[in-house]
Amino acid sequence: MTKKLFSSFDPISSKQWKQQIQYELKGADYNETLVWESPEGIKVKPFYHGDEVQAKYEYPTTQGFKIIQNIYVYDVKKSNERALDSLKRGAESIRFTIENDAVSLDELMGNLPKENITYYFNLLFLSAEFIKKIDAFANQNQYKIIILQDAVGQLAKEGNWFSSLEKDFNELNLISYLKIPFLSCKTDLYQNAGANIVQQLAYSLAHVNEYFNRIENISSPITFEVSVGTNYFFEMAKLRALRLLFNSLAKEYNHTLNCQIVVTPTKRNKTLYDYNVNMLRTTTECMSAILGGADGISNLAYDAIYHKDNEFGDRIARNQLLVLKHESYFNQVNNPADGAYYIETLTEQLAEKALELFKDIETNGGLITQFIEGTIQRKINESAQKEQDLFDSGKEVLLGTNKYPNKNDRMANELELFPFVKNNPRKTLVTPIFERRLAEKLEQERLKNEQNV
Repeated sequence: MTKKLFSSFDPISSKQWKQQIQYELKGADYNETLVWESPEGIKVKPFYHGDEVQAKYEYPTTQGFKIIQNIYVYDVKKSNERALDSLKRGAESIRFTIENDAVSLDELMGNLPKENITYYFNLLFLSAEFIKKIDAFANQNQYKIIILQDAVGQLAKEGNWFSSLEKDFNELNLISYLKIPFLSCKTDLYQNAGANIVQQLAYSLAHVNEYFNRIENISSPITFEVSVGTNYFFEMAKLRALRLLFNSLAKEYNHTLNCQIVVTPTKRNKTLYDYNVNMLRTTTECMSAILGGADGISNLAYDAIYHKDNEFGDRIARNQLLVLKHESYFNQVNNPADGAYYIETLTEQLAEKALELFKDIETNGGLITQFIEGTIQRKINESAQKEQDLFDSGKEVLLGTNKYPNKNDRMANELELFPFVKNNPRKTLVTPIFERRLAEKLEQERLKNEQNV
């Protein structure tokens, strides 16, 4: 049978669809009834049609995602053992977080496999000499290592440079010739603090532009560390738009290497009470990351906001990704969102709005200048407050928390970590950007009530 399934049906234009919808509405206004506006100012239509969509961008091909296990290096030997165990249990990449340059690379990497495994070194300090040491170690031992080093992110999160603007960028310029990837943009901070998607994209672009402006001849790929939220299709479009925007910007600096996008689900919508629902949230967020073209995904454990790292939480988080990859076959198609009119349109609209905001940031001195002036912090706070108001009024729902809560839940004795914004007064160059979950105020009230019972 060679006849195509739909060949006997006449094509229907978007105009015909809209006329039929208008008829079915029986006099109700089409725009008021069916069109809604996102926090980013994008009007979302009830349907999208091929005769209205003309893709302006050629989206780069992606090669599937790797499952990343996070390991904070306290004890080098135990970190090595945990990495080996995680790789045996399905992890495909390891992200080591390293506090200082006293770590023995030989002991840390020891017997870890080399083939088809990427190791991320997330450095909480800045040392050109240590990065050179990692580069030499990787070349000598044939390890694929990506260094996550972000001086601008340090300023945004902590309010201070590692040393100073001049010294930090001097250190980075000393290693700009290295082929090992050594720069990252930790833009997950913007999402977790409450920035809307257009802001996240624009700040990410301005973030990396600081490096292009201040470091000569970057010779290696740049990594974006991104958080994805709950808006399923918008988050897919966000990652696609980020890659497009980066490639456009990079060409202006004759930087021809693709960026790496490493994704973690947001903390912003995660809850202390009815915590098992967090697994549902992270599952759809990981799906957005995969379909949006993430290179690597580090899932957030369901209990990450109140428990220390533990084997059970790590295993569940890893298995969510393993199910998506090996049972749901999410890794079998390159660029699965290609040709989806809705996602293509969202990608284009988000990219255009973010580019406009990025240009405004650059016109007014760039991201660092706007950090120092407090403009970025103020804009994020305004966006976060709008979302907080929606949550407080019940218009934005977190099940088990501000809708259908289990009043019998008790969490006061379960807290191994402090799950709220930490107030740590200190002298800073700029006001830090604080990550804050939507449910914090409500949860604090419930914990207080528990203690009073």
